[in-house]
Amino acid sequence: MKFRLRPGPALLVFVLLAALVIVTMVYAAGQTLLAGTMLVITALALWIYSAARTYAWRYLFPGIAAALIFVVFPMVYTMAIGFTNYSSRNLLEFPRATQYFLDEVFHGGDGASYAFTLHEDGPEFRLRLEDADAARAWVSGRLALATTTPLEVKLEPQGQAAIALGEPAPLKTVIARQKNLQALTLRLPGNDSKLVMTGLRQFGAVQPLYKRNADGSLLNQQTHALLRPNMSSGFYETEAGERLQPGFQVGVGWANYQRIFTDTAFREPFVRIFVWTVVFSALTVFFGAALGMFLAVLFNWDALRFKGLYRTLLFLPYAVPGFISILVFKGLFNNNFGEINLILDALFGIKPAWFSDPLLAKAMLLIVNVWLGYPYMMVICSGLIKAIPADLYEASAVAGAGPFTNFFRITLPLILKPLTPLLISAFAFNFNNFVLISLLTGGRPDFLDTSVPAGTTDLLVSYTYRIAFQDSGQQFGLAAAISTVIFAMVAAISLVQMRFTRISKDESR
Repeated sequence: MKFRLRPGPALLVFVLLAALVIVTMVYAAGQTLLAGTMLVITALALWIYSAARTYAWRYLFPGIAAALIFVVFPMVYTMAIGFTNYSSRNLLEFPRATQYFLDEVFHGGDGASYAFTLHEDGPEFRLRLEDADAARAWVSGRLALATTTPLEVKLEPQGQAAIALGEPAPLKTVIARQKNLQALTLRLPGNDSKLVMTGLRQFGAVQPLYKRNADGSLLNQQTHALLRPNMSSGFYETEAGERLQPGFQVGVGWANYQRIFTDTAFREPFVRIFVWTVVFSALTVFFGAALGMFLAVLFNWDALRFKGLYRTLLFLPYAVPGFISILVFKGLFNNNFGEINLILDALFGIKPAWFSDPLLAKAMLLIVNVWLGYPYMMVICSGLIKAIPADLYEASAVAGAGPFTNFFRITLPLILKPLTPLLISAFAFNFNNFVLISLLTGGRPDFLDTSVPAGTTDLLVSYTYRIAFQDSGQQFGLAAAISTVIFAMVAAISLVQMRFTRISKDESR
Protein backbone atom coordinates (compact mmCIF):
# COMPACT_ATOMS: atom_id res chain seq x y z
CA MET A 1 0.00 0.00 0.00
CA LYS A 2 1.38 3.41 -0.99
CA PHE A 3 0.69 6.64 0.83
CA ARG A 4 1.01 9.92 -1.01
CA LEU A 5 1.23 13.38 0.39
CA ARG A 6 -1.76 15.19 -1.07
CA PRO A 7 -2.59 18.34 0.87
CA GLY A 8 -6.08 19.52 0.11
CA PRO A 9 -6.79 22.90 -1.53
CA ALA A 10 -8.34 24.24 1.67
CA LEU A 11 -5.22 23.42 3.66
CA LEU A 12 -2.97 25.03 1.06
CA VAL A 13 -5.09 28.19 1.05
CA PHE A 14 -5.04 28.35 4.86
CA VAL A 15 -1.25 27.91 5.03
CA LEU A 16 -0.75 30.46 2.25
CA LEU A 17 -2.91 33.05 4.00
CA ALA A 18 -1.14 32.47 7.33
CA ALA A 19 2.24 32.83 5.62
CA LEU A 20 1.16 36.06 3.90
CA VAL A 21 0.01 37.48 7.24
CA ILE A 22 3.39 36.66 8.80
CA VAL A 23 5.23 38.18 5.82
CA THR A 24 3.14 41.34 6.13
CA MET A 25 3.91 41.61 9.85
CA VAL A 26 7.64 41.12 9.23
CA TYR A 27 7.58 43.76 6.47
CA ALA A 28 5.67 46.18 8.71
CA ALA A 29 8.38 45.71 11.35
CA GLY A 30 10.91 47.07 8.84
CA GLN A 31 12.59 43.76 7.94
CA THR A 32 12.26 44.07 4.17
CA LEU A 33 14.95 41.54 3.26
CA LEU A 34 13.58 38.88 5.60
CA ALA A 35 10.04 39.52 4.38
CA GLY A 36 11.20 39.12 0.77
CA THR A 37 12.96 35.86 1.59
CA MET A 38 9.88 34.48 3.33
CA LEU A 39 7.69 35.57 0.41
CA VAL A 40 9.91 33.71 -2.06
CA ILE A 41 9.86 30.59 0.12
CA THR A 42 6.06 30.81 0.39
CA ALA A 43 5.74 31.05 -3.39
CA LEU A 44 8.04 28.06 -3.83
CA ALA A 45 6.05 26.08 -1.26
CA LEU A 46 2.79 26.87 -3.08
CA TRP A 47 4.28 25.73 -6.39
CA ILE A 48 5.93 22.56 -5.02
CA TYR A 49 2.89 21.35 -3.08
CA SER A 50 0.40 22.11 -5.85
CA ALA A 51 2.23 20.98 -9.01
CA ALA A 52 2.33 17.29 -9.93
CA ARG A 53 5.81 17.37 -11.48
CA THR A 54 7.39 18.63 -8.24
CA TYR A 55 6.04 15.75 -6.19
CA ALA A 56 9.53 14.40 -5.25
CA TRP A 57 10.54 17.76 -3.79
CA ARG A 58 7.71 17.82 -1.26
CA TYR A 59 9.69 15.76 1.24
CA LEU A 60 12.88 17.79 0.83
CA PHE A 61 11.37 21.26 0.82
CA PRO A 62 10.88 21.71 4.64
CA GLY A 63 14.57 21.08 5.25
CA ILE A 64 15.60 23.31 2.35
CA ALA A 65 13.30 26.11 3.55
CA ALA A 66 14.69 25.88 7.10
CA ALA A 67 18.25 26.04 5.73
CA LEU A 68 17.37 29.10 3.65
CA ILE A 69 15.81 30.96 6.60
CA PHE A 70 18.17 29.97 9.42
CA VAL A 71 21.47 29.48 7.55
CA VAL A 72 21.56 31.21 4.18
CA PHE A 73 19.57 34.32 5.14
CA PRO A 74 21.66 35.21 8.26
CA MET A 75 24.83 34.69 6.22
CA VAL A 76 23.64 36.90 3.34
CA TYR A 77 22.30 39.50 5.78
CA THR A 78 25.63 39.64 7.62
CA MET A 79 27.47 40.05 4.32
CA ALA A 80 25.10 42.86 3.34
CA ILE A 81 25.71 44.70 6.63
CA GLY A 82 29.45 44.54 5.88
CA PHE A 83 28.89 46.93 2.97
CA THR A 84 27.24 49.60 5.16
CA ASN A 85 28.29 52.05 7.87
CA TYR A 86 25.95 50.38 10.40
CA SER A 87 27.14 51.34 13.91
CA SER A 88 25.90 52.78 17.17
CA ARG A 89 26.03 56.22 15.55
CA ASN A 90 24.28 55.07 12.38
CA LEU A 91 21.55 52.76 13.63
CA LEU A 92 18.49 54.03 11.78
CA GLU A 93 17.50 53.84 8.16
CA PHE A 94 17.28 57.15 6.33
CA PRO A 95 13.45 57.58 6.50
CA ARG A 96 13.40 56.84 10.23
CA ALA A 97 16.27 59.25 10.92
CA THR A 98 14.44 61.94 8.94
CA GLN A 99 11.22 61.28 10.85
CA TYR A 100 13.16 61.58 14.12
CA PHE A 101 14.04 65.20 13.26
CA LEU A 102 10.55 65.96 12.00
CA ASP A 103 9.07 64.71 15.29
CA GLU A 104 11.14 67.13 17.37
CA VAL A 105 9.15 70.03 18.78
CA PHE A 106 9.81 73.29 20.60
CA HIS A 107 7.70 75.71 22.59
CA GLY A 108 6.82 78.00 19.75
CA GLY A 109 4.06 80.33 18.71
CA ASP A 110 2.76 82.39 21.59
CA GLY A 111 4.16 79.87 24.08
CA ALA A 112 0.73 79.73 25.69
CA SER A 113 -0.04 77.33 28.49
CA TYR A 114 -3.50 76.00 29.26
CA ALA A 115 -4.75 74.69 32.58
CA PHE A 116 -6.61 71.43 32.30
CA THR A 117 -8.88 69.31 34.41
CA LEU A 118 -9.78 65.66 33.99
CA HIS A 119 -13.42 64.67 34.26
CA GLU A 120 -14.84 61.17 34.54
CA ASP A 121 -17.51 60.26 31.99
CA GLY A 122 -18.64 56.76 32.89
CA PRO A 123 -15.71 54.38 32.46
CA GLU A 124 -13.95 56.97 30.26
CA PHE A 125 -12.70 60.54 30.67
CA ARG A 126 -12.93 64.00 29.12
CA LEU A 127 -10.33 66.78 29.15
CA ARG A 128 -11.21 70.41 29.76
CA LEU A 129 -8.72 73.16 28.87
CA GLU A 130 -9.00 76.86 29.65
CA ASP A 131 -6.74 79.80 28.83
CA ALA A 132 -4.86 81.86 31.37
CA ASP A 133 -7.71 84.35 31.79
CA ALA A 134 -10.31 81.58 32.15
CA ALA A 135 -12.20 83.37 29.42
CA ARG A 136 -12.33 80.45 27.01
CA ALA A 137 -12.54 76.71 27.55
CA TRP A 138 -12.40 73.63 25.35
CA VAL A 139 -13.36 70.03 25.94
CA SER A 140 -12.40 66.74 24.32
CA GLY A 141 -14.42 63.74 23.31
CA ARG A 142 -14.54 60.64 25.47
CA LEU A 143 -11.09 59.14 26.03
CA ALA A 144 -10.32 55.68 27.39
CA LEU A 145 -6.80 56.64 28.57
CA ALA A 146 -5.89 52.96 28.63
CA THR A 147 -2.77 52.89 26.40
CA THR A 148 0.37 54.92 25.82
CA THR A 149 0.00 54.83 22.03
CA PRO A 150 0.40 58.38 20.63
CA LEU A 151 -3.00 59.90 19.84
CA GLU A 152 -3.98 63.27 18.39
CA VAL A 153 -7.20 64.73 19.86
CA LYS A 154 -9.16 67.71 18.54
CA LEU A 155 -10.92 69.84 21.12
CA GLU A 156 -14.13 71.84 20.73
CA PRO A 157 -15.23 75.02 22.51
CA GLN A 158 -17.13 74.06 25.62
CA GLY A 159 -20.12 76.14 24.63
CA GLN A 160 -20.52 74.41 21.29
CA ALA A 161 -20.04 70.95 22.78
CA ALA A 162 -22.93 71.50 25.21
CA ILE A 163 -21.56 68.85 27.54
CA ALA A 164 -22.30 68.81 31.23
CA LEU A 165 -19.08 67.94 33.01
CA GLY A 166 -18.96 66.59 36.52
CA GLU A 167 -16.53 67.50 39.25
CA PRO A 168 -12.81 67.44 38.25
CA ALA A 169 -11.04 64.22 39.07
CA PRO A 170 -8.68 64.38 42.05
CA LEU A 171 -4.94 64.78 41.55
CA LYS A 172 -4.24 61.13 42.35
CA THR A 173 -6.35 60.14 39.31
CA VAL A 174 -4.36 62.50 37.10
CA ILE A 175 -1.11 61.02 38.42
CA ALA A 176 -2.41 57.49 37.80
CA ARG A 177 -3.22 58.42 34.17
CA GLN A 178 -0.14 60.60 33.64
CA LYS A 179 1.58 58.31 31.09
CA ASN A 180 -1.65 58.02 29.12
CA LEU A 181 -2.09 61.80 29.14
CA GLN A 182 1.51 62.32 28.01
CA ALA A 183 0.75 60.27 24.90
CA LEU A 184 -1.93 62.77 23.83
CA THR A 185 -1.40 65.64 21.40
CA LEU A 186 -4.20 68.21 21.57
CA ARG A 187 -5.25 70.62 18.86
CA LEU A 188 -7.46 73.68 19.38
CA PRO A 189 -9.80 74.78 16.60
CA GLY A 190 -8.26 77.44 14.35
CA ASN A 191 -4.80 76.94 15.84
CA ASP A 192 -1.94 74.99 14.19
CA SER A 193 0.01 74.63 17.42
CA LYS A 194 0.16 71.27 19.11
CA LEU A 195 -0.49 70.99 22.82
CA VAL A 196 1.29 68.42 24.95
CA MET A 197 1.26 67.78 28.69
CA THR A 198 3.86 69.99 30.38
CA GLY A 199 2.74 69.57 33.99
CA LEU A 200 0.25 67.81 36.20
CA ARG A 201 -2.25 70.61 35.66
CA GLN A 202 -1.35 72.14 32.29
CA PHE A 203 -0.78 71.60 28.57
CA GLY A 204 1.63 73.75 26.58
CA ALA A 205 1.84 74.79 22.94
CA VAL A 206 4.63 73.27 20.85
CA GLN A 207 5.52 73.40 17.16
CA PRO A 208 7.61 71.13 14.93
CA LEU A 209 11.25 72.10 15.21
CA TYR A 210 12.12 71.10 11.65
CA LYS A 211 10.31 71.60 8.38
CA ARG A 212 11.15 69.54 5.31
CA ASN A 213 11.96 71.48 2.14
CA ALA A 214 11.31 70.33 -1.39
CA ASP A 215 14.99 69.47 -1.96
CA GLY A 216 15.07 67.11 1.06
CA SER A 217 16.81 69.53 3.43
CA LEU A 218 15.40 70.37 6.86
CA LEU A 219 14.83 73.92 8.08
CA ASN A 220 15.14 74.62 11.80
CA GLN A 221 12.14 76.86 12.49
CA GLN A 222 13.65 78.14 15.71
CA THR A 223 17.17 79.09 14.55
CA HIS A 224 16.51 79.01 10.77
CA ALA A 225 19.55 76.78 10.31
CA LEU A 226 19.51 74.39 7.36
CA LEU A 227 20.29 70.68 7.61
CA ARG A 228 21.23 68.61 4.56
CA PRO A 229 21.56 64.81 4.43
CA ASN A 230 25.06 63.63 3.53
CA MET A 231 24.61 60.28 1.81
CA SER A 232 28.34 59.57 2.08
CA SER A 233 28.79 60.05 5.84
CA GLY A 234 25.27 59.01 6.88
CA PHE A 235 24.47 62.17 8.88
CA TYR A 236 22.39 65.30 8.59
CA GLU A 237 24.92 68.15 8.54
CA THR A 238 24.70 71.88 9.07
CA GLU A 239 26.15 74.35 6.61
CA ALA A 240 29.22 74.52 8.87
CA GLY A 241 29.75 70.76 8.54
CA GLU A 242 28.50 69.81 12.01
CA ARG A 243 27.01 66.32 12.13
CA LEU A 244 23.76 65.82 14.05
CA GLN A 245 22.62 62.62 15.69
CA PRO A 246 21.06 60.25 14.95
CA GLY A 247 22.90 59.12 11.86
CA PHE A 248 21.48 56.80 9.25
CA GLN A 249 22.72 53.79 7.32
CA VAL A 250 24.31 54.24 3.91
CA GLY A 251 26.25 51.94 1.63
CA VAL A 252 30.04 52.30 1.87
CA GLY A 253 31.05 49.66 -0.67
CA TRP A 254 34.29 47.87 0.16
CA ALA A 255 35.39 50.48 2.71
CA ASN A 256 35.05 48.13 5.72
CA TYR A 257 37.10 45.44 3.99
CA GLN A 258 39.73 48.00 3.04
CA ARG A 259 39.97 49.09 6.68
CA ILE A 260 40.65 45.51 7.77
CA PHE A 261 43.68 45.15 5.50
CA THR A 262 44.91 48.73 5.01
CA ASP A 263 44.13 50.63 8.23
CA THR A 264 47.08 50.09 10.58
CA ALA A 265 44.82 50.26 13.64
CA PHE A 266 42.94 47.17 12.40
CA ARG A 267 45.49 45.39 10.21
CA GLU A 268 48.17 44.78 12.84
CA PRO A 269 45.93 43.22 15.53
CA PHE A 270 43.97 41.37 12.83
CA VAL A 271 47.06 39.63 11.48
CA ARG A 272 48.36 38.71 14.94
CA ILE A 273 44.98 37.44 16.07
CA PHE A 274 44.55 35.45 12.86
CA VAL A 275 47.90 33.70 13.37
CA TRP A 276 47.03 32.88 16.99
CA THR A 277 43.57 31.64 15.94
CA VAL A 278 45.08 29.18 13.47
CA VAL A 279 47.73 28.04 15.98
CA PHE A 280 45.15 27.69 18.77
CA SER A 281 42.77 25.66 16.59
CA ALA A 282 45.51 23.42 15.21
CA LEU A 283 47.15 22.74 18.60
CA THR A 284 43.79 22.08 20.24
CA VAL A 285 42.84 19.54 17.58
CA PHE A 286 46.30 17.92 17.67
CA PHE A 287 46.57 17.58 21.46
CA GLY A 288 42.90 16.69 21.91
CA ALA A 289 43.04 14.01 19.20
CA ALA A 290 46.38 12.67 20.45
CA LEU A 291 45.19 12.40 24.04
CA GLY A 292 41.84 10.91 23.06
CA MET A 293 43.54 8.41 20.73
CA PHE A 294 46.06 7.43 23.40
CA LEU A 295 43.32 6.77 25.96
CA ALA A 296 41.24 4.85 23.40
CA VAL A 297 44.20 2.59 22.59
CA LEU A 298 44.92 2.16 26.29
CA PHE A 299 41.33 1.15 27.05
CA ASN A 300 41.46 -1.34 24.20
CA TRP A 301 44.14 -3.25 26.14
CA ASP A 302 42.52 -6.48 27.33
CA ALA A 303 44.70 -6.81 30.43
CA LEU A 304 43.60 -3.44 31.83
CA ARG A 305 41.22 -3.85 34.78
CA PHE A 306 38.29 -1.52 35.59
CA LYS A 307 38.25 -0.13 32.04
CA GLY A 308 34.57 0.76 32.29
CA LEU A 309 35.14 2.84 35.42
CA TYR A 310 38.11 4.67 33.92
CA ARG A 311 36.22 5.35 30.70
CA THR A 312 33.27 6.75 32.61
CA LEU A 313 35.44 9.04 34.76
CA LEU A 314 37.38 10.33 31.76
CA PHE A 315 34.16 11.01 29.85
CA LEU A 316 32.80 13.28 32.59
CA PRO A 317 34.45 16.49 31.25
CA TYR A 318 32.32 16.07 28.11
CA ALA A 319 29.15 15.31 30.09
CA VAL A 320 29.42 18.44 32.26
CA PRO A 321 28.18 21.62 30.51
CA GLY A 322 31.15 23.42 29.00
CA PHE A 323 30.49 26.82 30.53
CA ILE A 324 30.49 25.30 34.04
CA SER A 325 33.85 23.62 33.44
CA ILE A 326 35.30 26.85 32.05
CA LEU A 327 34.19 28.85 35.08
CA VAL A 328 35.57 26.17 37.41
CA PHE A 329 38.93 26.36 35.65
CA LYS A 330 38.83 30.14 35.88
CA GLY A 331 38.71 29.77 39.63
CA LEU A 332 41.39 27.05 39.69
CA PHE A 333 43.79 29.27 37.70
CA ASN A 334 43.17 32.36 39.84
CA ASN A 335 46.52 34.06 40.42
CA ASN A 336 46.09 34.56 44.15
CA PHE A 337 43.55 32.06 45.44
CA GLY A 338 43.38 29.35 42.79
CA GLU A 339 44.21 25.78 43.83
CA ILE A 340 46.68 25.37 40.96
CA ASN A 341 48.83 28.28 42.12
CA LEU A 342 48.53 27.21 45.76
CA ILE A 343 49.92 23.76 44.85
CA LEU A 344 52.69 25.22 42.66
CA ASP A 345 53.62 27.67 45.39
CA ALA A 346 53.80 24.90 47.99
CA LEU A 347 55.89 22.58 45.76
CA PHE A 348 58.12 24.96 43.80
CA GLY A 349 57.58 28.39 45.34
CA ILE A 350 56.11 29.91 42.15
CA LYS A 351 52.76 31.55 41.43
CA PRO A 352 52.38 31.99 37.65
CA ALA A 353 50.39 34.98 36.44
CA TRP A 354 48.03 32.99 34.25
CA PHE A 355 45.76 35.89 33.29
CA SER A 356 48.26 38.72 32.88
CA ASP A 357 51.13 36.98 31.07
CA PRO A 358 50.28 36.50 27.35
CA LEU A 359 52.17 33.21 26.96
CA LEU A 360 50.74 31.69 30.13
CA ALA A 361 47.23 32.86 29.22
CA LYS A 362 47.52 31.08 25.87
CA ALA A 363 48.84 27.94 27.54
CA MET A 364 45.93 28.05 29.99
CA LEU A 365 43.46 28.29 27.10
CA LEU A 366 45.01 25.25 25.43
CA ILE A 367 44.95 23.24 28.65
CA VAL A 368 41.30 23.98 29.31
CA ASN A 369 40.22 23.44 25.71
CA VAL A 370 42.06 20.13 25.41
CA TRP A 371 40.43 19.03 28.68
CA LEU A 372 37.00 19.88 27.26
CA GLY A 373 37.62 18.24 23.88
CA TYR A 374 39.57 15.03 24.45
CA PRO A 375 36.58 12.91 25.69
CA TYR A 376 34.84 13.33 22.35
CA MET A 377 37.94 12.18 20.48
CA MET A 378 38.37 9.31 22.94
CA VAL A 379 34.85 8.02 22.28
CA ILE A 380 35.18 8.36 18.50
CA CYS A 381 38.58 6.66 18.43
CA SER A 382 37.30 3.86 20.67
CA GLY A 383 34.52 3.13 18.21
CA LEU A 384 36.89 3.20 15.25
CA ILE A 385 39.37 0.89 16.98
CA LYS A 386 36.59 -1.58 17.77
CA ALA A 387 35.83 -1.74 14.05
CA ILE A 388 39.38 -2.88 13.17
CA PRO A 389 39.45 -6.67 12.54
CA ALA A 390 41.20 -8.54 15.37
CA ASP A 391 42.88 -10.77 12.77
CA LEU A 392 45.28 -7.96 11.91
CA TYR A 393 46.57 -7.73 15.46
CA GLU A 394 46.83 -11.51 15.72
CA ALA A 395 48.91 -11.66 12.56
CA SER A 396 51.07 -8.83 13.86
CA ALA A 397 51.62 -10.69 17.13
CA VAL A 398 52.68 -13.82 15.22
CA ALA A 399 55.19 -11.68 13.32
CA GLY A 400 56.60 -10.47 16.64
CA ALA A 401 55.50 -6.83 16.33
CA GLY A 402 55.23 -4.69 19.45
CA PRO A 403 52.59 -2.17 20.60
CA PHE A 404 54.21 0.78 18.82
CA THR A 405 54.40 -1.12 15.55
CA ASN A 406 50.75 -2.12 15.88
CA PHE A 407 49.76 1.48 16.50
CA PHE A 408 51.72 3.11 13.68
CA ARG A 409 51.22 0.34 11.11
CA ILE A 410 47.67 -0.82 11.85
CA THR A 411 45.68 1.36 14.23
CA LEU A 412 46.67 4.85 13.11
CA PRO A 413 46.36 4.32 9.33
CA LEU A 414 42.97 2.61 9.66
CA ILE A 415 41.35 5.21 11.96
CA LEU A 416 42.98 8.33 10.54
CA LYS A 417 40.97 8.41 7.30
CA PRO A 418 37.49 8.19 8.90
CA LEU A 419 38.71 10.54 11.65
CA THR A 420 39.86 13.26 9.24
CA PRO A 421 36.42 14.84 8.61
CA LEU A 422 35.90 15.07 12.37
CA LEU A 423 39.31 16.70 12.80
CA ILE A 424 38.41 19.25 10.12
CA SER A 425 35.08 20.02 11.80
CA ALA A 426 36.83 20.28 15.19
CA PHE A 427 39.31 22.73 13.67
CA ALA A 428 36.46 24.85 12.27
CA PHE A 429 34.65 24.76 15.64
CA ASN A 430 37.71 25.86 17.60
CA PHE A 431 38.42 28.54 15.01
CA ASN A 432 35.19 30.16 16.27
CA ASN A 433 35.28 29.04 19.92
CA PHE A 434 33.81 32.22 21.35
CA VAL A 435 32.48 30.78 24.61
CA LEU A 436 35.90 29.66 25.87
CA ILE A 437 37.53 33.04 25.24
CA SER A 438 34.60 35.04 26.57
CA LEU A 439 34.27 33.14 29.85
CA LEU A 440 37.93 32.41 30.61
CA THR A 441 40.05 35.40 29.53
CA GLY A 442 37.77 37.82 27.71
CA GLY A 443 40.58 38.12 25.14
CA ARG A 444 42.94 39.69 27.67
CA PRO A 445 45.67 40.67 28.33
CA ASP A 446 45.11 43.39 25.75
CA PHE A 447 47.62 44.62 23.21
CA LEU A 448 49.20 47.84 24.39
CA ASP A 449 50.03 49.20 20.94
CA THR A 450 46.54 49.25 19.39
CA SER A 451 43.72 51.77 19.51
CA VAL A 452 40.99 49.15 19.01
CA PRO A 453 39.88 46.57 21.58
CA ALA A 454 42.09 43.55 20.88
CA GLY A 455 43.82 41.07 23.18
CA THR A 456 46.60 38.54 22.96
CA THR A 457 44.21 35.65 23.60
CA ASP A 458 41.45 36.92 21.32
CA LEU A 459 40.31 34.71 18.49
CA LEU A 460 38.96 36.37 15.38
CA VAL A 461 35.40 35.72 16.53
CA SER A 462 35.92 37.33 19.96
CA TYR A 463 37.86 40.19 18.32
CA THR A 464 34.84 40.75 16.08
CA TYR A 465 32.51 40.69 19.09
CA ARG A 466 34.58 43.28 20.93
CA ILE A 467 34.58 45.60 17.93
CA ALA A 468 30.84 45.20 17.46
CA PHE A 469 29.64 45.41 21.06
CA GLN A 470 32.41 46.65 23.35
CA ASP A 471 34.12 49.34 21.29
CA SER A 472 32.86 52.85 21.95
CA GLY A 473 31.74 53.08 18.34
CA GLN A 474 30.07 49.68 18.15
CA GLN A 475 30.97 49.29 14.48
CA PHE A 476 28.54 46.63 13.34
CA GLY A 477 29.35 47.07 9.66
CA LEU A 478 33.05 46.52 10.27
CA ALA A 479 32.31 43.52 12.50
CA ALA A 480 30.10 42.04 9.77
CA ALA A 481 32.93 42.48 7.27
CA ILE A 482 35.35 40.69 9.63
CA SER A 483 32.78 37.91 10.12
CA THR A 484 32.55 37.49 6.35
CA VAL A 485 36.34 37.29 6.12
CA ILE A 486 36.38 34.68 8.92
CA PHE A 487 33.76 32.64 7.06
CA ALA A 488 35.83 32.77 3.88
CA MET A 489 39.00 31.79 5.76
CA VAL A 490 37.41 28.82 7.52
CA ALA A 491 35.82 27.66 4.27
CA ALA A 492 39.13 27.97 2.41
CA ILE A 493 41.11 26.15 5.12
CA SER A 494 38.52 23.37 5.28
CA LEU A 495 38.52 22.97 1.49
CA VAL A 496 42.33 22.80 1.43
CA GLN A 497 42.33 20.20 4.19
CA MET A 498 39.69 18.15 2.39
CA ARG A 499 41.67 18.46 -0.84
CA PHE A 500 44.85 17.19 0.82
CA THR A 501 42.87 14.37 2.40
CA ARG A 502 41.50 13.35 -1.02
CA ILE A 503 45.00 13.48 -2.55
CA SER A 504 46.50 11.34 0.23
CA LYS A 505 43.63 8.87 -0.12
CA ASP A 506 44.19 8.61 -3.90
CA GLU A 507 47.96 8.12 -3.40
CA SER A 508 47.37 5.34 -0.85
CA ARG A 509 45.39 3.45 -3.43
